[in-house]
Amino acid sequence: MIHRAHAVLSVKSADVATRRISGTATTPAADRAGDTLDPLGATFTNPIPLLWHHDKERPIGLATLHQPTLAGITFDATIPFVTEPGPLRDRIEEAWQSLKAGLITGVSVGYRVLDGGMKVLKNGGRRFTQTEICEVSLVTVPANMHATIDVIKSLDTAYLAASGRNLSGDSERAPVSARRIAPAMTAQEKIQNFENTRAAKIARMSTIMDASTDSTLPDNLREEYDELSLDVKGIDDHLVRARELEKLQTASATRIVPGTGAPARIPVVSVKSNVPPGTAFVRAACAKLVCNGNLHEAAEYAKRWDATTPEVALYLKAAIAPGTVTDATWAGPLVNQNIAADFLELLRPATILGKVPGLRTVPFNCKVPSQTAGGTYGWVGEAKPKPVTKLAFAAETLSIAKAAGIIVLTEELVRLSNPSAEALVRADMIAGIAQFLDSQFIDPAVAAVAGVNPASITNGAPTAAATTNPMADIIGLINHFVTNNIPVDGVTFIMSAANALALSFRSNLDGSPQYPGVTINGGTYKGLTFVTSQAAGTNVIALQPSLILYADEGGVTIDASREASLQMDSAPMSPADATTVYVSLWQTNCVGLRAERFVNWKRVGVSVKYLTATAWPAPTGVAGESAAPQSAPHAR
Repeated sequence: MIHRAHAVLSVKSADVATRRISGTATTPAADRAGDTLDPLGATFTNPIPLLWHHDKERPIGLATLHQPTLAGITFDATIPFVTEPGPLRDRIEEAWQSLKAGLITGVSVGYRVLDGGMKVLKNGGRRFTQTEICEVSLVTVPANMHATIDVIKSLDTAYLAASGRNLSGDSERAPVSARRIAPAMTAQEKIQNFENTRAAKIARMSTIMDASTDSTLPDNLREEYDELSLDVKGIDDHLVRARELEKLQTASATRIVPGTGAPARIPVVSVKSNVPPGTAFVRAACAKLVCNGNLHEAAEYAKRWDATTPEVALYLKAAIAPGTVTDATWAGPLVNQNIAADFLELLRPATILGKVPGLRTVPFNCKVPSQTAGGTYGWVGEAKPKPVTKLAFAAETLSIAKAAGIIVLTEELVRLSNPSAEALVRADMIAGIAQFLDSQFIDPAVAAVAGVNPASITNGAPTAAATTNPMADIIGLINHFVTNNIPVDGVTFIMSAANALALSFRSNLDGSPQYPGVTINGGTYKGLTFVTSQAAGTNVIALQPSLILYADEGGVTIDASREASLQMDSAPMSPADATTVYVSLWQTNCVGLRAERFVNWKRVGVSVKYLTATAWPAPTGVAGESAAPQSAPHAR
């Protein structure tokens, strides 16, 4: 037998786009029949059906009940969208419209009483202590006299104010009721409220006295006047404390610089879809490609992805239509909108530049002073002259340098008919740029070319031949920094995954890892940072990040073309001669995607040293570096 318990449908939130509501499914309050349901004794299996007036033949969605508490059981429910015409869509639309119009005023749960789960009360009512909840229903007339529903149009107040409409789409009708949490008042507003209340009470006291000019006040008016007088005195005492608090808050307040503070009480809500990082960047680039660089057409084309990456269309639209940061309907999301940042957040961890912590970031084309030599100091005897010393300084400047590449894709791939195509484009761009930047950053053979590229941080740096003892090699690199008075704190090692794995395999005689915290992906050990990159090869590079100057524009520029003719070569001939072969993108039905990133770096002094021909072997029983000893045979 299925029983029903009606309770307050206190809807706490409503998501118009997904038709999701949440609220309270049941409470321990007695209904009109005197029956109560103990929330702590209720069991259920999520999700459970969301029914229309307890009709098991008329489901309208699914509900998820939360952990029961003494106050009751809350729930989340979703009413789906049905596009196919028929009775199901009509029933669901009727339920949703009834919620919006405020015609549904209660919620009810259907439950089954378990063995021994019912007690009869003295008033004739029943208390159900052990139950199984089978369904949740939206109902019109609840048995619980307190079962009411806050009008759904008033729930998402911030959303409605921003969009200029209510959930029913009628911007002219005001909600019937609105139970919401008011924003916290400032100290000045609280003081003003108390002053208004005080003035109203004094006005009432004056009215009472004016009505009795020839005689004393009757008992009822005298009691009212005395109560008002006491209230005014209490308000006066409270105002003294409130004004004191206001002064203290004013004295400790932080000044907001004009232009840096957000508009007061205008919430900025950011919603991001659960798509792989970099997807928005790839889609924005491909939208430009499909529409041949026309931003207006690209914005329209990108609307197909509004369900998962609406920021793509907004990003492409930003160059066309004006707006303000307070216009929450479209301009608000454009504040700090940067599609490239999505790609860079994914790219940077894949590169050495993203893994090495503490690089000294500087702007392009700005001189950065560095000290190249210290002064001369010594002991001075009595009445002897003190040595005159001087410091030596130099100025370092990072000019603008850029890394660029062109990816040629077929027209079919650009249109992204398959989600895997997005992953292919994203993976290709990340792997290509990451591999190039890693190699340029640490390859000793990369020398500086004026106006083209910086030298690697290892170009011209001191070297040493690696041994078979990793600990001795690491200590030797550390001693290089100590000898040159370079801080050891923060020193980072860059090595191949194979060498990092060799460190992770090494163990002490007791079987404990000799380098705990170091894995095939790098890690930390004794305050040192280990970063892995296949670009390192057999070299192991030690560097002090604070002495590596690093400039990065912070963005990736994307350009596209269908009409260009390209040298399909990773090392194009420059200048081209008569033997150069060009491929027409237009003729082959392809598109070219060009990515550019402005980045530069420079080593200061002797802040880098690296080992060559490093191939640390697995442990072979060397004392202090051996694997765990074999256990003794069992005694018989």
